[in-house]
Amino acid sequence: MTQVTEEQEQLRYANYLELETLLGLQHPRSDPPEHDELLFIVFHQISELWFKQLLHEIDRVKPAFTGGHTFTAIGLLTRIRRILHAVVNQMDILETLTPLGFSAFRNRLDTASGFQSMQYRELQFSLGMKRAGALDHYPHDIAGIDRARQRLEEPSLVDHFHDFLEHHGVEIPEEIRNRPATEPAPPSPVIQAGLLDRYRADRELRIVFELLTDIDELLQQWRYRHVKVVERTIGNKPGTAGSLGVAYLKESLFLQAFPDLWAIRHDL
Repeated sequence: MTQVTEEQEQLRYANYLELETLLGLQHPRSDPPEHDELLFIVFHQISELWFKQLLHEIDRVKPAFTGGHTFTAIGLLTRIRRILHAVVNQMDILETLTPLGFSAFRNRLDTASGFQSMQYRELQFSLGMKRAGALDHYPHDIAGIDRARQRLEEPSLVDHFHDFLEHHGVEIPEEIRNRPATEPAPPSPVIQAGLLDRYRADRELRIVFELLTDIDELLQQWRYRHVKVVERTIGNKPGTAGSLGVAYLKESLFLQAFPDLWAIRHDL
């Protein structure tokens, strides 16, 4: 008979998930606690957990692309798409927060702001939405900035997608390959011509292309929903971290991670 260790005997749902720690991480700052502040905290903690999972999945897609593993990529991209659906749809819950409910504890946020989410920056950079100097205005000791900087300086999912396309005979121009790692890949007519040919000829690749387009669109939907939630709760007030609030958020509404996939639509 196999000996069961004491550690195995004691493993339960609660300690496997570290629920006592997890459920003890919500600390409203209002005193006495405002009812809606717990929702605000839980919503953003859940969002950060989903960002963590998305980064985990993207890190698995990258080698699948570079290795030319189509079916592995399809499975992973499908999961990413479904996670993003959940991230977008959970905005329905935050929209139940009224302006009065939010203003009752907003001053307790001090300079804390979603603008400071380093995991969201990691997600942007991992997908290829980069800009040299994007982290320059953050304090050098803000939590997570080292991981975000690493993401900014390493090849993005777009770069690995280019590897994947080369496996299937699509030419990737040298100027795209040799651009600085901290810059996004610009749209390329050469890549678009190859994408168009592969889209028409290869059903499996077409699935990959549509999944990437779905992911791009869901990210735009999330940014739009975020803008509208902020607008309905604080109007045109500045953000808590001193940003321009809604005006700042609107600037990034239509960013695209895969502009070449969008550019070929009118030729299909």
